[in-house]
This record gives sequence, C-alpha cells and structure tokens, in this order.
Amino acid sequence: MTVTPLDALPLEVLRRRSSTKWRSYGPDVIPMFVAETDFPLAPAITDALREAVEIGDTGYTPPRPEIGSAFVSFAHRHWGWRVDPARVRWTGDVMMGVVEILRATVAPGERVVITPPVYPPFFDTVREAGAVVEEVPLVDDGSGWFLDLPGIDAALSGGARAVLLCNPHNPTGTVHSREQLAQLATIAARHGAVVVSDEIHGPLAHADHPFTPFLSVSDDAADVGFAVTSASKAYNLAGLKCAVMVAASEANAAVLRQLPWEVEWRTGLFGALSNIAAFSGDSDAWLASLRARLDVNRTLLAELLAQHLPLARYRPPQAGFLAWIDVSAYKWGDDPAVAVRRNARVALHHGPYFGPQGRGHVRMNFGCGPDILREAVERIAAFARSGSRL
Repeated sequence: MTVTPLDALPLEVLRRRSSTKWRSYGPDVIPMFVAETDFPLAPAITDALREAVEIGDTGYTPPRPEIGSAFVSFAHRHWGWRVDPARVRWTGDVMMGVVEILRATVAPGERVVITPPVYPPFFDTVREAGAVVEEVPLVDDGSGWFLDLPGIDAALSGGARAVLLCNPHNPTGTVHSREQLAQLATIAARHGAVVVSDEIHGPLAHADHPFTPFLSVSDDAADVGFAVTSASKAYNLAGLKCAVMVAASEANAAVLRQLPWEVEWRTGLFGALSNIAAFSGDSDAWLASLRARLDVNRTLLAELLAQHLPLARYRPPQAGFLAWIDVSAYKWGDDPAVAVRRNARVALHHGPYFGPQGRGHVRMNFGCGPDILREAVERIAAFARSGSRL
C-alpha cells in the first residue's frame, strides 16, 4: 500500500512556535540543529490534549497512567516484541530514566562504556549518575558504522560495569543488527555487566533496516538489559515529559520498582496523555506517513549534497531524521557548524559535541519540508563557493 508522505507546517506557522528550535536564533537563520520536527501532531494526540485543556485536566499525573499498557501494545504491533506490562515504569524523559537506572546498577566511580560519536547528553548523564565515561567508538568500515564488540569486551574485561547503548544510534542513524546486539548481550553477561539501551529513535527505523529492541534478542539480553524509550522523538513531544523504562527479567523489573517514587512523579500529565495517544493504533497511520516523508527527505538530502556540496560525505541514516555529515574537506575548522551559522545562516548541531570523532562534522535535522531542506543546502553551498573558511 502506498503511503503519502506527511507535509510539514508552513514556515509562518512554525515561526510562531516557542520551542528551542524556533527561539534560539533570529528569523534569518534556518534552524536544523535540535531534534524537533516541523510536522503537525498526530490527530489522536491533538484530540487528547485538546480535551484535557477543555476540561481543565492539568493536575498531577495519576499513579497508573496506562502508559505501560499502551507501550506494550505498540511494541507488539510494530516489532513483534511481547513486553510484560508489570515490567514497565515511567519517568519524565529518556535521560532521566538512564541516570536513575545507572545510579541503581553502577557504583560511584565505576566506568560506563559509550560509543561515540554519540548523543552529547550521554557524556553528562554518565557523570550525573556518579560514574566515569569510557569511550569505545563505533567502527566505520567505509560502508557503515558498527559496534566495536572486541573493544567493548576489552573495556568490560578491564573493569567497566555497564554499556550505555544508543539503539538506533544518534547521530549516525545506524540501526544495530540483531546479530550485533546478541553478541553485545553475550559479552555483557560474561562480565556481569549491565546494558542500558536508549531506544527513542526505534519507531523511526526505515523499512530497509527494521529496528530490533535490545531486550528481545536473547535470554542474555533480558538478563543484563534495560530499555528506555519514549514517543517524544517520533511524535515531537519532548516538551511534555514522558518516557518508559522497560525490563525483561524479574530481577531487573525489581530494580525499576525500587527506584525512588519521585522518578515516576516527574512524568508530566500531558506527556502521559500524549504518549498513550501516540502509542495507540489510532496514530499508526500518521507514523507511517511521517516515515514516508523522512524516507523521501534522506534521499533528497543525498541528491542535494551531491549537486551542491560534492565534497561532503553523507550516508543516509537507517533510522530517524538526523544526518551525520562530514564537511571537513571544506576546511571550516573542527566545529564547522559555527562557520555555517555565521556565514550561511543555517544552524546545525556541533559535530565535536558528539565526541572527538565529530571534528569536521555537522548534524543536520531533515525533519522538515523539502523546500526548507533545499534552501538550507543551497545557502551552505553559496558559503562554500565564496571561498571563506571561517
């Protein structure tokens, strides 16, 4: 069945938004840095929030807000993953969940493996939990990025106690294969380590690279793992504050149940209502339409870069709406986003924030209309043609 790509909202409407993406820079800058998208909300979400506002449903989040059962249904429909609703908890956002799970499973001063280039809050989150970052970068074989399993094995052999996994990976858009995830679980089990998997981009995996939840790959994964995810990235709900924490073993479910009660109270009521609506079947058609748009845009971006910025190196992501682009050939310094914003008036995310591997790189958000994507690349190309470097 053919799915019609979702249309973005008009620019004049987007500029009325008060979120980070639209209030960080002036109207002469095209904002393509933070991971917010430019589309209307799924109708089921709009309806749920409208009704809440109309009846003044703005109080405290209830103790059992039905997020768990909604996520269980979503996971089964989309990934064939059977989740026990008794092993699902909730909190304000994915990074809150990650911090609390690390605090509960890793002693202060112990090391946690991350896989840069990776989402910048991973560095801070590990430190917030009282642990120490150990970097085991992804391996780039020229065709894609992969987990450095021997490197992770060595880190755990050397005393690291946990792996903070980004699955799918931000910023590369890599969907880790079932085989790699199963091998990671085996390695972690052998060393008695924990794997905490941030799976917020899972709903946005493209059809050619289906998403595999870490906890579903093996008994070892169920024993060592926790997953933390949310509807917020796919459905653009970050400001409403809701995420789910999932365990697949009774022992790990007990860890979630023993977290301080305040962890759940951080969940916003509008976040709960919107996540329930997002995870319901009523939002599935909207999600399919969004993925169709992102599929068109990731290909369009490849064409635009080939035409206008031929020295840029870009692999279309396997999931999500974030492009990891190497522009080092243009000699715009270690952090090209600075020069691009000053000279092209396009705001991109800073490559070095994702780790040393990000030098010379930018992350571009293509969760927008094709006209904005085209104008942004053309502006950057005009800067490149000018011969300026800084």
